[in-house]
Amino acid sequence: MSEHLMRNYAPLPVTFVRGEGAWLWDSEGRKYLDALAGVAVCGLGHAHPAVAEAVCEQARTLVHVSNWYHIAEQEALAARLTALAGMDRAFFGNSGAEANEAAIKLARLHGRARNIERPAIVVMEGSFHGRTLATLTATGNRKVQAGFEPLVQGFVRAPYNDLEAVRTIAANNPDVVAVLVEPVTGEGGVQIPDDDYLPGLREICDANDWLLMLDEIQTGIGRTGRLFAFQHSDIVPDVMTLAKGLGNGVPIGACLARGPAAELFQPGAHGSTYGGNPLVSRAALTVLEVLEEENLVARAAGLGQRMFEGLKSELGELEGVREIRGCGLMLAVELDRPCTDILQQALEAGLLLNVTAGNVVRLLPPLIISDEEADQIVAITSRLVRDFLA
Repeated sequence: MSEHLMRNYAPLPVTFVRGEGAWLWDSEGRKYLDALAGVAVCGLGHAHPAVAEAVCEQARTLVHVSNWYHIAEQEALAARLTALAGMDRAFFGNSGAEANEAAIKLARLHGRARNIERPAIVVMEGSFHGRTLATLTATGNRKVQAGFEPLVQGFVRAPYNDLEAVRTIAANNPDVVAVLVEPVTGEGGVQIPDDDYLPGLREICDANDWLLMLDEIQTGIGRTGRLFAFQHSDIVPDVMTLAKGLGNGVPIGACLARGPAAELFQPGAHGSTYGGNPLVSRAALTVLEVLEEENLVARAAGLGQRMFEGLKSELGELEGVREIRGCGLMLAVELDRPCTDILQQALEAGLLLNVTAGNVVRLLPPLIISDEEADQIVAITSRLVRDFLA
C-alpha cells in the first residue's frame, strides 16, 4: 500500500487496470470474475459502452456548473427518478452517506414543523447508513462508531424486523418523527425481513405522523429484482435514498421525497457543490435507460433465483452453513464461524466476492452477467466454502 495514503483501508494484494462487463484484469494480466461489482455499484458491469459514451460526450460538452443555475441534465434525472419511484422531488449529492444526511435533515425539519424540540429517528440494529458523524451514529454497528464519540443525538434503536419493538417506541417516545431502515440489510449480512415488515412500518408511521425513510443505497436500481426494493411491498416511502448503482461508478447520491416531506427543503437549507452536475446526471440517466432497454431489472430477478437455487443445491445441507439468503442479486451464505480468509482464497481462484458481518459471504454481481457467468460464480463460491469448512 502506498506510504502516501491514509490507512483507511486494508486492500487485498491486487491492482486492477481494466474492466469489461463482469470481468477485471490486474496489472499482471490476470483475469477475475467480479461478483462484487464495486460493492453493488457497477450494476451494468465495467466499461459499459453506453455509459462510457455518455460520460465522454458530456465531458466534451460541460462537466460542472454551480447549482446557482439551472442544470438541464439534473432536472431531467429528477423527473425520471421521481416518476419511476412515485415520488415528487429529488436532491442530489455525491454519495449514499450524503443522501442519508439529507434524509436525516428532512426528518428533523419535519419534527420542528410539529414543534418537537428534540426530534428523534428510529434506526435499526445491524444497519449501515454511512460514515459521516450523523450516518455512523444512525448505523447499528458499534465497530463503525468506536473512537468517534461523542455521537450525534436524536436516534432511537430497535431490532431489525421487529415491529413490536417499533410500536413500543411509538407508545413511549413522543419525540420520534421518522423511521430510517434498509429494505434488505447490506453490510448487516443481507438480512431479508418478513413480508409484513415494511407495510407494518408504513402503518406505524401513518398512525404517528412519522416519515418512513428507506435507505435504498444498496438495494435500489434493480439490485433486488425490482427497480426499488420497496416495490416488493405494496407501500411507498416518504423519503428514499439512492447511490451506488445509480451512477455505475460515477459518484452520485439522491434523496427523493414525496408529499409534505418534499417541500421541507427551501433555499439555503441544504446543498452540495458537485451534487447533480451535468456529468453525473448524464451518467445516471444513461444507467436508467440501459436498465429499461435491456430489461435488466427482470433479468436480475431471474438470475438471482438461479444463483440462489444453485447455492442451496451446492451448500444447503453442508455442516457449517447456517443459512443461504437471496433477494435478486443480493445473495449471502452465512457460516457458523468468521470467514474473512475466504477473501484471499477467492482472489487466488480468480473471483471477487465479499465477507460482511464477519461470517457472511456476500455476492453482489453485476446485473449484466450471463447464465454461464452466474453458474461460474456459484460453482467457485461453493468450492471455496466447502474447502474453508473442511
